[in-house]
Amino acid sequence: MKTRELNNLGVPKGAAMKTALQAVRNAAKNGMKQAEMRQHISAIVTSPSSFKEDPLWGSLGSELAGVFEAQARYVGREDSAPWKQWGDDLDAGAVDQMTNACKLPVTVSGALMPDAHLGYGLPIGGVLATKDCVIPYAVGVDIACRMKMTVLDLPVDTLEKNQERLRNAIERETLFGVGAGFRKKRQHDVLDADWNVSPITKQNRDKAWKQLGTSGSGNHFVEFGVLTLDHDDLGLEAGIYLALLSHSGSRGTGASVCAHYSAVAKEAHPELPRELSTLAWLDLDSEAGTEYWNAMNLMGDYAAANHACIHEAIQKHLGVDVLLDIENHHNFAWKETHGGEELIVHRKGATPAGKGVLGIIPGSMGTPGYVVRGMGVEASLLSASHGAGRKMSRTAAKSKFNWKDVKRFLDERGVTLMSAGLDEVPMAYKDIEEVMASQQDLVESIARFDPKLVKMAKAGERPED
Repeated sequence: MKTRELNNLGVPKGAAMKTALQAVRNAAKNGMKQAEMRQHISAIVTSPSSFKEDPLWGSLGSELAGVFEAQARYVGREDSAPWKQWGDDLDAGAVDQMTNACKLPVTVSGALMPDAHLGYGLPIGGVLATKDCVIPYAVGVDIACRMKMTVLDLPVDTLEKNQERLRNAIERETLFGVGAGFRKKRQHDVLDADWNVSPITKQNRDKAWKQLGTSGSGNHFVEFGVLTLDHDDLGLEAGIYLALLSHSGSRGTGASVCAHYSAVAKEAHPELPRELSTLAWLDLDSEAGTEYWNAMNLMGDYAAANHACIHEAIQKHLGVDVLLDIENHHNFAWKETHGGEELIVHRKGATPAGKGVLGIIPGSMGTPGYVVRGMGVEASLLSASHGAGRKMSRTAAKSKFNWKDVKRFLDERGVTLMSAGLDEVPMAYKDIEEVMASQQDLVESIARFDPKLVKMAKAGERPED
């Protein structure tokens, strides 16, 4: 029996789950069949104290009794923390997750962006402000997932007249896929940082070094496209430019940091009811909270370095200058002042949009993205969407669409796809124009980016976002 099945039977994740897995292994050694195990576990979940003296299931009974007693003592907020939603007809599951997150006793306020969809604990597109604590799953698995754009001093018609030159630059200078890493490791100052801030970062430093300059899987991409600037801005004259855009995060090390500290947080808060357990928090003044905060910030520096290596390598490969550089995180937690007090603002799939702050909001491989300037709306916790947002699951997309139709869609828009999975096709995403229209009060669009040459991980790769 696996974790998911045990969880479905009512065993909460954390210490109780570890005890249940061990009990199941012991029962299997004793020759018990899975059907009988399910019956026993269901009975233990119903009345754990009755099994405390059982020679085979006693440890699970005792553990569950303690967890359920703690849950019975749990006291949430009397009233939900205030939160506001942007966009209509959002995924009901995402709205429910946001509602639950605002019931946490540590939550001060929240916001839900128009690209919102179901996530782990906090929805993708969710923004949550807490007091004196950080929630690993409200940051996300891919810590510091971010965007980076460089405008290159290269004629736009290179996209048509010499596309092979651009294709070779992507193929040679970055790698895609789970576990992808360079034999000849890239160099960056981030490697001189203190990787001993957490045992997880310490043991993963060599892995992170190997993966520096790689792009991962899922919705991560590297692409060339056309940037259209209608007015003189950003230090550039109005016009059209060739730009390089990338989307990825802290790779395998960031995922390991999230997995470890999420488990620690869950064990620290056995009182949380099932619908809130994934939102377990770490007090910032605790040892684990300090470790996670420092590791998260290191992963932020690492993700920025990852993009810097990709862009610098491609720029040098092409032998051109950079005219403009813009970048931003969208899976992170920041210490910010709101309402006169310092809060921890988690943006899980949300772009910082403070007054005058620049950001990048992509669409999909076949639809435009936008360079935006934040308008500093306090009700959104100075945030905006991080993209168009999925409108269907990966499984649904793979069953509904085929490459013939996708190719027609991309051909009509002059997009060349080097590789990707069927679950990332444009039709699996919301209409970026509707998303942008829903947040006109949050950001000002100052330039449009149209992808033309796109590379993502090949079909069959496990998503990392």
